Amino acid sequence: MPFHATLVRRPGPGGWVFAPVPGSHAPEVAGPFGRVPVTATVDGHTWATSVWRDREAGWLLPVPARVRRGKDDGDTVIAEVAVDPGRL
Repeated sequence: MPFHATLVRRPGPGGWVFAPVPGSHAPEVAGPFGRVPVTATVDGHTWATSVWRDREAGWLLPVPARVRRGKDDGDTVIAEVAVDPGRL
């Protein structure tokens, strides 16, 4: 099921951009290193990636520039994540 997320740019080298994943859409448990492989869709673009569990920020979906297509920190996207059992 899709959800709306406001993109967040993390400070520091590389400046990753994430879409926070609401608890109702997050995996039930974290995998190794706090990551879970998923199939993600953001604004209609689908790719294989992982969501990350951050102790302070909760579940985060990294959204690369090629997927964001000009969107950045503070912009809203429509996202969906599904755990990929074949990559667990």
